[in-house]
Amino acid sequence: MENRNQNLRMLVEGALMIALAYVLSLIKIWEMPNGGSITAGSMLPILIYAYRWGGKQGVFAGVVYGLIQFLLGPKWSFHPISILGDYLVAFGALGLVGFFTKKEDTLLKASLGIAAGVFFRWVAHVISGAIVFASYAPEGQNPWVYSMIYNASFLIPELAITVVLFALLYKPLKRIQ
Repeated sequence: MENRNQNLRMLVEGALMIALAYVLSLIKIWEMPNGGSITAGSMLPILIYAYRWGGKQGVFAGVVYGLIQFLLGPKWSFHPISILGDYLVAFGALGLVGFFTKKEDTLLKASLGIAAGVFFRWVAHVISGAIVFASYAPEGQNPWVYSMIYNASFLIPELAITVVLFALLYKPLKRIQ
């Protein structure tokens, strides 16, 4: 019975965190002209879920969140590489924090996990951007360089906001583990 209650708790918490992430994604501090934005910490709920329940569950929650982002959010492209890279893989990468934070957990390890998740999200966006949005690169600029700069311009501030918010919540999160 305990295992069943634990699974139900994990499922309900995942659904709530995905919903909270989506709501936070609607609060935009800055929006890029061709997709991507700096939000009020919209990645944080997925990262907290992955931190609490582990990488496998975190990646799954991130993929579900990415699917919801694609279905409900603005559409910048319907290209299969964009759907896969900009939504499913990019947001699934956020769940990687769960692989960094099991035994001997510290704020530093959690922060490194967050940075790794955001880095791999950036990589997914860069690949998608260079392939699908190459025509947006200024004339004479390599589409890969353009995509790296474009995606870093919103993900670096988003990472900073997320790490600060996570650090503020770290001690309370440790108490409910």
